[in-house]
Amino acid sequence: MEHFGKSLLCVALLACWGVTGAAQDAPAPQDPAAQPFHIRPRYYRWYVNPGQEWIEKNLGYAFLDWKVPRQQAALVLVDVWDRHYIKEPKARAEKIIQEKIRPLLAAWRRGGLEVIHAPAPPQATSEPGWIGRGEKRDAARTGPQADAPWPPPEFRNKTGPYRQFARPVEPMEPERLKRVKGLCIHPAVRPLPGEAVIATGDELHRYCREKGILFLFYVGFNTNACILLRDYGTIEIGNRGYEVVLVRDCTTGMESFETADQLWQTRCAIQFLEMFGKYSITSDELIHALDGGGAR
Repeated sequence: MEHFGKSLLCVALLACWGVTGAAQDAPAPQDPAAQPFHIRPRYYRWYVNPGQEWIEKNLGYAFLDWKVPRQQAALVLVDVWDRHYIKEPKARAEKIIQEKIRPLLAAWRRGGLEVIHAPAPPQATSEPGWIGRGEKRDAARTGPQADAPWPPPEFRNKTGPYRQFARPVEPMEPERLKRVKGLCIHPAVRPLPGEAVIATGDELHRYCREKGILFLFYVGFNTNACILLRDYGTIEIGNRGYEVVLVRDCTTGMESFETADQLWQTRCAIQFLEMFGKYSITSDELIHALDGGGAR
């Protein structure tokens, strides 16, 4: 009995030691906000599958599997203004801002990720958070003289000997200017204190380098204009080497009379990016990933 009792005591001590040891060895819970977020960005393949004929009908979408470090990602809001001078894009943008961009922005801020506002130079330079204000003063003091511009200003502005190449003056231009007077960042996405506001691609690039940002997620307007063509837009920033992902349900384009019914300007601008080195994702997929739900 004495031997049996000692055996029971040893088992009990070993069991206690095992539980304690296991508790000590277990990894500490990790903060979800510090973990990479898991997404599957979409792109367009210029390849057929093995055994298929090399024809356009056999091409299609594909997905990557990314775990993006949160500290290397930023949400870029391009021209998310309070209005548009054309009725339909104004209505579409307002719906997208309220139903898609606002929830995504809230999730992005909740996760503590970088938010960068890019509302066009006139609007950016009037914002308290414009990062170029101090840089502009320094450049004015120390910057070298720029080389003579080419093409010359007269050609760019179609004045003087180049006037004959200009488009005609639009009689409704004064009315358009009246409609966009006082244009500003939409109140639903106003910059919070500490959020960067940029006016140029150079400013965006410098800010990303300073912060270590490599992945830029774009929302805003218009898909077939500023999202593509601004110097801080998807094409130019992609050419600088960043990974660019357009949140495809957080944007809309300016449609023509030929494309308005099916939004083909918007759809083709998104696909153009997917075809040539960029990616897209939906806001629901991104919010799900940011909240720790993994890739969908």
